[in-house]
Amino acid sequence: MSYTYQWLDVPWGDGDMGSWADRSPLHEAASQGRLLALRTLLAQGYHANIVTIDHVTPLHEACLSGHVACARALISAGANVNAATIDGVTPLFNCCSSGSVGGVELLLQSGAYTHASHTHFPSALHEACKRGSSQCVEALLSHGVDPDYMVSHLGSPLYMSCLHQHAACSRILLHKGASANVGRDRDSPLHAAVRQDNADQVSVLLEYGADINLRDDNDQRPVDLAPPGGKTKQLLHAFEVSPRTLRQVCRIHIRRLIGRSRLTELHCLPLPPLLTQYLEHT
Repeated sequence: MSYTYQWLDVPWGDGDMGSWADRSPLHEAASQGRLLALRTLLAQGYHANIVTIDHVTPLHEACLSGHVACARALISAGANVNAATIDGVTPLFNCCSSGSVGGVELLLQSGAYTHASHTHFPSALHEACKRGSSQCVEALLSHGVDPDYMVSHLGSPLYMSCLHQHAACSRILLHKGASANVGRDRDSPLHAAVRQDNADQVSVLLEYGADINLRDDNDQRPVDLAPPGGKTKQLLHAFEVSPRTLRQVCRIHIRRLIGRSRLTELHCLPLPPLLTQYLEHT
């Protein structure tokens, strides 16, 4: 395979990132997971931060393909873990696209930023929720990522997981303190789940305090959007007749009072194990 390169003012190999009109052999090796070839190219003088015209680095390629060993070799050679393409895509985002939890952990341990520099840039957490990569969601949240991190045109991570019907991701977000009622503009996560007629998703949201009376931009409640005769319509009607128990209401209220940042410290409180499990939803 032949490659055509275009040089800019900065010469390749001096420690700065150049700009390339096409993918280099290093990009190809990283994308295909050819670790030996990648190490050979690095030893021959290819710079770990070599970029395409769209600012895609070999580390982007390794992460998108889920090749953790190649990513580790590139990072050891000085690859920038926070490099962004012209669209704001980072290696961390690409790991979440591929569902590579090993890659996510490697990047976070190597200093990857958990949030993009601009709120309209792609978010790794949103991508993990979109793809249903629950392990990536767990890893990001365990490193302090805000479960309610907003991207203006996408809404909250919880809204994204509901939109794409990933109940496991939703449960992890809610367990870590995400608001059950923060979606995109006036559209709540419950609105999104109901449109998909996803009863499992709706049940999780109701368990963590979703408000069935919120109205969207068309002044409709979730029950108004539920397909006639569908599971979610039946579930919401049953909830209206028999709302949350006092036990559920108390748990929701206590968790809110404790605050999201302290939910992970529940086990440190001098409480009976049964009460700790009750507050943790376990």
